[in-house]
Amino acid sequence: MLKLLKHLKSREWVMVGLSAVFMIAQVWLELKIPDYMSRVTELVQTPGSAMGDVWLEGGKMLLCALGSVATSVIIGYFAAKVASRFTHRLRTEIFDKVGAFSMEEINGFSTDSLITRSTNDITQIQMLVAMGLQVMIKAPVMAVWAVLKIAGKSWQWSALTGGAVLFLVLMILFLMLYALPRFKRIQGLTDNLNRVTRENLTGIRVVRAYNAEGYQEAKFEQANSELTRTTLEAHQAMNVMNPGMRIIMNGLTLGIYWIGACLIDAAAGPDKIPLFSDMVVFTSYAMQVVMSFMMLMMIFIMLPRALVSARRIREVLDTSPKILDGTRTDSPKGRTGEVEFRSVSFKYPDAEEYVLENISFKAKKGETVAFIGSTGSGKSTLVNLVPRFYDAAEGQVLVDGVDVREYTQEALHNKLGYVSQKAVMFSGTVSSNVAYGSSGREEPSEEDIRDAVRIAQGADFVEKMEDGYQSAIAQGGTNVSGGQKQRLSIARAVCRKPEIYIFDDSFSALDYKTDRSLRAALKRETAGVTSLIVAQRIGTIKDADQIIVLDEGRMVGSGKHEELMESCEVYREIAYSQLSKEELGA
Repeated sequence: MLKLLKHLKSREWVMVGLSAVFMIAQVWLELKIPDYMSRVTELVQTPGSAMGDVWLEGGKMLLCALGSVATSVIIGYFAAKVASRFTHRLRTEIFDKVGAFSMEEINGFSTDSLITRSTNDITQIQMLVAMGLQVMIKAPVMAVWAVLKIAGKSWQWSALTGGAVLFLVLMILFLMLYALPRFKRIQGLTDNLNRVTRENLTGIRVVRAYNAEGYQEAKFEQANSELTRTTLEAHQAMNVMNPGMRIIMNGLTLGIYWIGACLIDAAAGPDKIPLFSDMVVFTSYAMQVVMSFMMLMMIFIMLPRALVSARRIREVLDTSPKILDGTRTDSPKGRTGEVEFRSVSFKYPDAEEYVLENISFKAKKGETVAFIGSTGSGKSTLVNLVPRFYDAAEGQVLVDGVDVREYTQEALHNKLGYVSQKAVMFSGTVSSNVAYGSSGREEPSEEDIRDAVRIAQGADFVEKMEDGYQSAIAQGGTNVSGGQKQRLSIARAVCRKPEIYIFDDSFSALDYKTDRSLRAALKRETAGVTSLIVAQRIGTIKDADQIIVLDEGRMVGSGKHEELMESCEVYREIAYSQLSKEELGA
């Protein structure tokens, strides 16, 4: 938690300092009230006292109470300001940090956990800071000051108060030791509940199609029950504090009055009134001491969970991304659109076996290089090394003759038009999705957007939508079909006007006619641009300048369609499984 406080800015530390000053003033005002109460008690019991003196002392008590309220409002304002600014900055830093993570770090934390850390965990910290600024300074100051005030009044009363405080501290320590491990589990169980809920919502069509509602309900019930049980165990333990504190407070008051009664009964006549006044004042100060611990109790209830949240937030902020920026921002003169793999091998983090082994090829400017192979042969993994979603374990991936690790990620990505295997749409409009992101050039015009959609064979359905290019796209593109999403994703890549296209199985949802028309338009409209295509269909890649055949992560063939039909058994098997000999021109 202390490490997180480094994220507070100087202006916020000034507000913390002002809060501390106002808290000291508030404590002073609250501790002055018993003094005036003592004076009023003496005046009331002393014969011949003027009523004006009683009103004067009572007025001072009222002013102290009003002053305490005013300082409390000011402290609350500062606390809310500091807490909201602090957590705003933490959320921003977590978002930026996660944005810089490679797929390795994201998979290590899991998407569900990162969402929980950015929301629920931040809320826990905000609540602690807001309450802590109002209590954690005030409570110890008030406790110490009140103890100094009552010191020397009576050793019997002091011993009783000390015993009550000791019992209170022991109770808090015992409950903390019991509750802290459970609060640690709560955050992990919250991650699990989010994961189950997210899976159910994103996969709702499959759940319904397979009549798996009962299975999902049981799965959710298990996660929910475990979280509920653990939360109840933790909070039931902490809830013991409140009645425990009440018993201590009432017992302490009763004990003070019982001891006071004995002392007053044994005292001489002239000493009875001062002793009674001391008893009233001592009771007020003793309650202030106990109230200080009650305020700390509120923090102790929140502290265990907030400490767990702080640790989880720090884990994200302290994680260093594995994919680091290079320094290069441009390509060598005269070299654009070249992609080369030199003896590249790759395995996923913590995996024993390589997914890709000794891959070497070169795509020259304007060439189309296609990758085909059975499921799991490493096609998508291979093209994902170009934008550095992962880094090669061995060998080099070069763009324009430069190792991709030497480029800044922004400069590298500006060269690429990437279409992922799963078409991703963002909430917004057709235009905002096609013009998404920055390519390092000027913002695309409306004409650029229309041209990109036309090349991607999407103009026919976009222009039929109610608002055309300004039609709304729902989160995840749930209001358009799979084929429409793919065409809009391809239009997004075309709109960037990149040096290199990467199509990661991006034509799978298109019918053959649209596929053929789209490839013809791409070839015609984007001449001179290099294309890397991952495909499952032979018809999509027959005309490629170079086809690379992968089998279990190894290159088993390379060349044009006709060459591979003669020389590569794996390619022939794939071809004959999809097309007849007449269609293949055999």
